[in-house]
Amino acid sequence: QVQLVESGGGLVQAGGSLRLSCAASGNIFSINAMGWYRQAPGKQRELVAGLTSGGRTNYADSVKGRFTISRDNAKNTVYLQMNSLKPEDTAVYYCNAEVTLIGLGYSHNYWGQGTQVTVSS
Repeated sequence: QVQLVESGGGLVQAGGSLRLSCAASGNIFSINAMGWYRQAPGKQRELVAGLTSGGRTNYADSVKGRFTISRDNAKNTVYLQMNSLKPEDTAVYYCNAEVTLIGLGYSHNYWGQGTQVTVSS
């Protein structure tokens, strides 16, 4: 099985920065893609940033130019650097990884527990 452990959330003033991290562990054969999603109360979960194994990135329009997704392959860890934070960025942020397990011939999506990001006005 796979476990994703997130850290880095918290409270920050508008205009400030946070760096989220998500470390994957378990019987991992390969990680095809990793990404960050967020969900605010009363709203649908949305993709914030994604990173494929080929190095392609994609971002929600609302965070382009402010957020950067990166990956440390040696640590099976994905990061989300968040700069110029706005109150509308307030949400629970979830890490997601598309993982192929050792001994299996298919991939599956796994989710972190979520970490709260709150941006004050």
